[in-house]
Amino acid sequence: MKKNLMKLFSVAVLPALIISCRPAVNEQSEQKQYVVQSNIIHPDWVKDAVIYEVNIRQHTKEGTFNAFTEDLPRLSKLGIDILWLMPVHPIGEKNRKGPLGSYYSVKDYYSTNPEFGTTEDLKNLVNKAHSLGMYVILDWVPNHSAWDNELVVKHPDWYAKDTLGNMYSPRGWVDVVKFDYNNKDLRTYMTGALKYWITEVGVDGYRCDVAGDVPCDYWNEARASLDSLSKPIFMLAENENKNCLLEEAFSMNYGWELHHIMNDIAAGEKTVEHLKTFYAKHDTLYEPNIIQMNFLTNHDENTWRGTISERYGEAAEVYALMIFTVPGMPLLYSGQEVGLDKRLEFFERDPVEWKESEWTDIYKKFIDLKTNHSVFWNGDQGGSFEIIESVYDDVFAFQRKDTREEAIVILNFSDSPRMINFNNTGIKGEYSNAFSDENIDVSRGIKLGAYSYSVLLNEL
Repeated sequence: MKKNLMKLFSVAVLPALIISCRPAVNEQSEQKQYVVQSNIIHPDWVKDAVIYEVNIRQHTKEGTFNAFTEDLPRLSKLGIDILWLMPVHPIGEKNRKGPLGSYYSVKDYYSTNPEFGTTEDLKNLVNKAHSLGMYVILDWVPNHSAWDNELVVKHPDWYAKDTLGNMYSPRGWVDVVKFDYNNKDLRTYMTGALKYWITEVGVDGYRCDVAGDVPCDYWNEARASLDSLSKPIFMLAENENKNCLLEEAFSMNYGWELHHIMNDIAAGEKTVEHLKTFYAKHDTLYEPNIIQMNFLTNHDENTWRGTISERYGEAAEVYALMIFTVPGMPLLYSGQEVGLDKRLEFFERDPVEWKESEWTDIYKKFIDLKTNHSVFWNGDQGGSFEIIESVYDDVFAFQRKDTREEAIVILNFSDSPRMINFNNTGIKGEYSNAFSDENIDVSRGIKLGAYSYSVLLNEL
């Protein structure tokens, strides 16, 4: 990685890059009707939050709650706000995958995986996180259980049946069996289990696995019940396309489409024009209160699709800045902040290799940028978003603005330098470089090196 990628270069004579500025939506945006209107009220701590996915099994050499708890001060210092713990429950043994099995094959919804520790250990983890100003959500698996979960025997009517009347594995996942949410008793049980971990352990919400495979009316019931606990709750849906999830139940969903576009641009299969099309569509589908999670990697992407360096190459830092500055909440995954560069095993122990890395300072810088500048905050707490038109298909530029500040972000995904000017954009005057003490007169233009970026700020 080239450290000079973060610096602005002197102006050189190159073709003009930016020719006009347009909103991410059409001129009639104030008259449009949103497809999704959310009634969710976000906890105040969500507004500038960064979320961190914790793979307890792999995060430390011990692979336990207690060992991870020791790492909490470091994550707090990094600037992490929300800790998402991958499933903490006992794992089924029947049809188990690999020696240790999948976290998502739940044998008991009311206890913890002895591999990780006790419920009291988990409670201590949550209390320590709270004392450091962080919040904890559990990964919840509502769509299916392990085949040897006691519910299979005690309540077979809680499970879906095929045309022959047999229980079955959804999506070909042979280690799990699908629930049937037409059963009211199942709904009551599952909501009770959700409430248990909030009231008894103190967690602050849930990331819900394949949330779209569970009916929206159940989620609405469950969210109302959780809200009755008089504690601010944060709910993340592993889903992007089932919009009814966002209306009453979930605070945030996955930005899968953006993630795939970024991967495809990095692979040379798409261009920045696809980003422009995405944002034009996105703003017509979601009202500003809705938050999507932006990510370069997570447990699935890392294990099954490749590391960040495999997928983004030399442009990885540019894409990393992108997820911190476009609308949405950025995610980091265990080890990402030290440049995790291996595909972690999923069904057996494979601890993260912790080491000194320039990535730690890079992510700290990006987190501070998001936290300290309200234009980059989440949902309707953040600034407006306007795309700055470009003559290049490998440079993405946009403007964020609120009542206090304006930000210009320019991302060069190419292996060539690019010259930027702001003719015909209405953008003029002096801006400060977000990552240095340098002041920039944008009327003179800006040169970016290959795989480089610039963030310019202006107080209003």
